[in-house]
Amino acid sequence: MYRTNNCGELNAAASGKEVVLCGWVQKSRDLGGMTFVDLRDRYGITQLVFDMESNADLCGKARKLGREYVIQVKGAVRERSNKNPRIPTGEIEIEVTELNILSSSDHPPFTIEDETDGGDELRMKYRYLDLRRNPVKNNILLRHRVAKTTREYLDSLDFVEIETPVLVNSTPEGARDFLVPSRLHPGNFYALPQSPQTLKQLLMVAGFDRYYQIVKCFRDEDLRADRQPEFTQIDCEMSFVERDDLLDTFEGMIKHLFKEIKGIDFAGPFIKLPYSEAMESYGCDKPDLRFGMKIKDVTRLVKGHGFTVFDGAEYVGGILAEGCASYTRKQLDELTEFVRRPQIGAKGLVYMRYGADGFKSSVDRFYPAGELEKWADSFGAREGDLILLISGDRKQSLSALCELRLEMGNRLGFRKKDKYFPLWVVDFPLLEWDDETGRFFAMHHPFTSPRPEDLKLMENDPGKVRANAYDLVINGVEIGGGSVRIHDSNTQKLMFKTLGFSEEEAQRQFGFLMNAFRYGAPPHAGIAFGMDRLVSMFAGEDSIRDCIAFPKNNSARDVMLETPSVVADQQLKELGISINR
Repeated sequence: MYRTNNCGELNAAASGKEVVLCGWVQKSRDLGGMTFVDLRDRYGITQLVFDMESNADLCGKARKLGREYVIQVKGAVRERSNKNPRIPTGEIEIEVTELNILSSSDHPPFTIEDETDGGDELRMKYRYLDLRRNPVKNNILLRHRVAKTTREYLDSLDFVEIETPVLVNSTPEGARDFLVPSRLHPGNFYALPQSPQTLKQLLMVAGFDRYYQIVKCFRDEDLRADRQPEFTQIDCEMSFVERDDLLDTFEGMIKHLFKEIKGIDFAGPFIKLPYSEAMESYGCDKPDLRFGMKIKDVTRLVKGHGFTVFDGAEYVGGILAEGCASYTRKQLDELTEFVRRPQIGAKGLVYMRYGADGFKSSVDRFYPAGELEKWADSFGAREGDLILLISGDRKQSLSALCELRLEMGNRLGFRKKDKYFPLWVVDFPLLEWDDETGRFFAMHHPFTSPRPEDLKLMENDPGKVRANAYDLVINGVEIGGGSVRIHDSNTQKLMFKTLGFSEEEAQRQFGFLMNAFRYGAPPHAGIAFGMDRLVSMFAGEDSIRDCIAFPKNNSARDVMLETPSVVADQQLKELGISINR
């Protein structure tokens, strides 16, 4: 054995014990007669002591150690005279009698400390060094705990973990696929799975009534802080259940994770918020309910007073910012510029202050005090409050109000990372219309069941059909989502027809699933949770990259492996692919 103990476990109870430790040199301090070295492994840090008086050669060797050298030391544990209460091993140190250098190290490109001087790209290029830093290391260990706790919970409920293939068929109805050319079948392609969706449904047909898998999925999409080209799902499916059976099961899983990982107990069931109400009151389908500030539709109230911006708008809505009537003109201008940003897209912002001297608005000349008082009554405003209004196209205005609400939540300190508000968003539309192609698309996927009471609308008014679907949202982040599945061939055929599939197209793409339904498919439902998002929420990180061992950057590149990369012409020739370089 290279070591008898790790660098995070020794304390005063081990005084006098002879030990062997291994690890990386965090730092060293030469104090003349003595040299101190901090030795680090993934468990912690232990201070080493080299005494010039007792062993000058050993002390001289220690003084030549560089940062990140890998060493082995032997020595006796002794109590420290100047204890360090900030670390678990702060009561003791090792009086070293033997030192072996196992591996030397070049000078690291950035300091391997909790607060490093390395930028994102540099740290990702040397990710194996970044992983030595406590913040990143602890996130990876946290990820392990989440996976382990998830498995234990699902195993206790008789779920079976089953692996599904990584090379599958392309599913053009979803996001963009990553395609893999086949050498053995020239001109044909595999796809990397966006989700094991159809495969887990086949497992339900096969009789494995409770399935799960912590699985890699792939989507060739543009990136952002909470999205990577490859990501991990906690993928689950159950047979012989209705919607609320599944929600109860996985609400229990989320509560169990929060209890085990964060020590947080959620009292009572999570609220179920209909999609239509989420959009109307919060402007999005993943509302942050850590604070109120609901959006209010005041279109009828504000029209007809000669203010053409409102009179010509499809929709006028606003939010009430309590206690913000004292906002300065500079602060209001900042908010106006915020909503005018291209990614938000509002044309402007109208405000009304309710101050000690009455009502003041940016549109005073169109709305006398009596009308402004009606605004205040509509919002339930009190003296000291501020009303902010946006107008225009209904969909875009609601989206802009959503962003404005979140910005105000940030400014007012309502979006604290140590506060959590989980909820289910339910009753999504089953379909969404695309003007460009002139047809409906599935809002989730084509295997989502319509609400039973809406099935009669599928033929004549499909746009009004609600899906038997649900998302778990925590603090404005979609953590998971799923649906009750279609389990009979006739409804699945009707769904494909509504989506514009011919019978031949449906058979070509999904014939294997349709054929399976002919042999007895049980009622089933499923859900998938974003493992990366869940871990980053537990870790308090804004980006999922900080909770993935080897992530891609914002350009979908791995700067450490230098991928994607050019491959040899011979490899392309074997695949029957020609590229003009």
